[in-house]
Formats: sequence, structure tokens, C-alpha cells
Amino acid sequence: MSVLSAPTTSASAVSVDLGPASALSCRECGQRYPLGPIFACAECFGPLEIAYDLPTGDPEGLRSRIEAGPASIWRYSELLPVPADVATKPNLNPGWTPLVRADRLAAELGVTGGLWVKDDSGNPTHSFKDRVVANALEAARAFGFTTLSCSSTGNLAGAVGAAAARAGLRSCVFIPHDLEQGKVVMAAVYGGDLVGIEGSYDDVNRFCSELIGDPAGEGWGFVNVNLRPYYAEGSKTLAFEICEQLGWRIPDQLVVPIASGSQLTKIDKGIRELISLGLVEDRPYRIFGAQAEGCSPVSRAFKDGHDVIRPVKPDTIAKSLAIGNPADGPYVLDIARRTGGAVEDVTDAQVVDAIKLLARTEGIFAETAGGVTVGVTRKLIEAGVLDPTLTTVVLNTGDGLKTLDAVAPTTGPTAIIRPDLDAFREAGLV
Repeated sequence: MSVLSAPTTSASAVSVDLGPASALSCRECGQRYPLGPIFACAECFGPLEIAYDLPTGDPEGLRSRIEAGPASIWRYSELLPVPADVATKPNLNPGWTPLVRADRLAAELGVTGGLWVKDDSGNPTHSFKDRVVANALEAARAFGFTTLSCSSTGNLAGAVGAAAARAGLRSCVFIPHDLEQGKVVMAAVYGGDLVGIEGSYDDVNRFCSELIGDPAGEGWGFVNVNLRPYYAEGSKTLAFEICEQLGWRIPDQLVVPIASGSQLTKIDKGIRELISLGLVEDRPYRIFGAQAEGCSPVSRAFKDGHDVIRPVKPDTIAKSLAIGNPADGPYVLDIARRTGGAVEDVTDAQVVDAIKLLARTEGIFAETAGGVTVGVTRKLIEAGVLDPTLTTVVLNTGDGLKTLDAVAPTTGPTAIIRPDLDAFREAGLV
């Protein structure tokens, strides 16, 4: 099946119930297509997005319905491409993770306007990927797919494996062969097929795109390829939750990690939808993108004033962000510039320092991507780019237990002593 043509299988040719989702629309030229498992425009090859018939005219009623909804992303089902009864189906029910007021971290960084960490490590497979997979799963069901798949830098593989297991579908996921062991084990434990590809994530992604067009991929829903328009919408729920948890208010500044760039673009989309629906006050906000220096093509383009992203070969401990040719990179540049934000990067050493800083001050053990956002936040404050007097939200998108190798060499027991009080005193711990 061509990824550029309308779906031809009987399962996807019939009308589907995906709630308020009404069509697919090209982000570049505006061409519209029926809902189906396609992701690129046949006219200009631009990316496709969900077009909606959203509930308008009664913001107070919508807000009340959201607040009365489940403690998961399904409280926003009226704003997502999912059926109205989604919360009753077998799924992982991700979302509604803590927005942590980070006063001790704020004091360390010199932030006086209020600092929060959106901690998505509390999701079912301990990363934000559960949000996007949950949306893709509903599209896979609607289109009659029997196998759930993905190309992944680690977290997504685990999220797909778990979601498929819960839904009773087969899973087969593809990863670079050299991922962190914790992520490999977590992806494999759910009983699906896990395939390591010799090469980088970009090599894995190219392979998956070839598989979609081959008969061997018939009946497969690749959450971040042929189901990408539906999958990506899950990231909007981060924006929805942050604003609701702040009392239906947009934060002044957000710091978001960049892998493909989709999360950042959808957070911006989510905020704009809340404004259009009258759920939050229309006010200025700034979005900052965060990358690791060893994979920073968007940061480099931003600093050089370019509109085109030059692909790089990743070399960083932040493997969940190690996408050398980020599909949404140009859109990230547009958003950073439109909102008055920026895109910055930090070294691996700064990532490790930031992981330890967040753990020491707030008791949150972030994976390397969280170290990137905290590290970039500190760097932007020191450079006078991020305003410490404004309300700021920093994203932690995963659990540090998945990336132990990053901190293990410099983290361990304070002392090893004999089991007696003299040894305790000799160690200087009194």
C-alpha cells in the first residue's frame, strides 16, 4: 500500500469513528484527505495532520466536562482523534501525570517567577510515549490493523509493546541495535517481537518506511509512520494538562526536548487549540527547544539563522533524542522564532550534571532527555535568554531507571564501612 495514496483495504475504506477527527489535512498546502493510514500529501509530500470538528461555543461546559473526566488523557477525548467511548476499551490510560512545583530547583537556577517540572515518568511504561501510542492504537483499531509496530530510540518500543499486549494485538518493533539495556529489556518483556537494526535510528526509520510498502507489512500499523497523524496528536495532551494544572493558564515559558520535533510542535498546537476554544486566555508564551550537543541539528540551524535542517550522525548519551534528521525540525524553528523562544544544546557532561541536580533538589530521577531540558534551562538562564522572573515549565519525558548507564560511572555509595559505630564515625558521616 502506498503511503501517499488513499487507503485501499476494505478495513480502512469504510467510515471510521475517531470522534471529532473529520479529515487529514496537509500542513504545507492544505490538501484534505479522508481519514486513513496515510501520512504524506500526494500533492506536495508535506506531512498530514488531523482536521477536527471541535466543540465550540460553550467553553464553560467543555471545561466542566473535562474536569469531570477520567484521570488520564481521555478527559480530553473531545479534542483528540479517538471515539467517545475510548476510556472503556482495553488500553493503558496514560496521562494526568504530576506537574511538580520545583522551588528548590528554582532556587538553584535563580528562577523567581515560578518553576514547574511536568514529570511524565509516571506514565504506564515510564515515558511520554504512552500518550502518543494510546492515540495511535485507536486509529489502528479503526483501520483494522492486526500488528502494532514502530521505529524507536527505545521508549516508544516499550510503549508499543505494552499497548499491544493490553489490546490483544501482535507487536513487532524495530530499534537501533546498541540501545541502553534497560530500554531493550522493557521493550522485549511484553512478549512481542523486538528487532535490532544495525545502524542509527534514521536507518531504522528508513527500513520501516520500506516495510510499509511491501506485502510483508500488510495489516501493520506503524504508529510513527503510517499512523503518525493520529499518534502525534497525543503530545497535545501535555499542553492540555499543563494549562489545566496551572488553573487553565498558559505558562510564560516552556522548555521541551527535541527528538523528531513532533512533541514541541504539538504542544504549540495544543495551546493554540485551547485558546481557540476559549479554555485559556490568549496571552504570549515562549517555547524553547532542547537538544544534546552530540545530536543538535535543530539547535545549529537556529543559531545559524537557517531554515533548513542539516542532518547529523548522532553521538550522545541522550539516545532517546538521537534523531539526526528530525522530520519536524523546520516547524520547531518556526515556533521558536514565532513565540520568541530559542533552541539550545548541552554537552553530555552537562546532561549528567542536570540529571543529578534535578534528583538532588526535587527527588525526580530523569532519564537523559530530562537532563537535556534541565541543562538547557540552566544554560538559557545563564545566557540571559530565558527570563527567570516568568512562569516556566520544564518537561521530563522519562524515567532515569531506563538510562542508568549515564549516571552510573559517577554515582554510588558515599562510603562502604564495617557494621559498627566507630567505622561510621571514621567515615565522617556524623
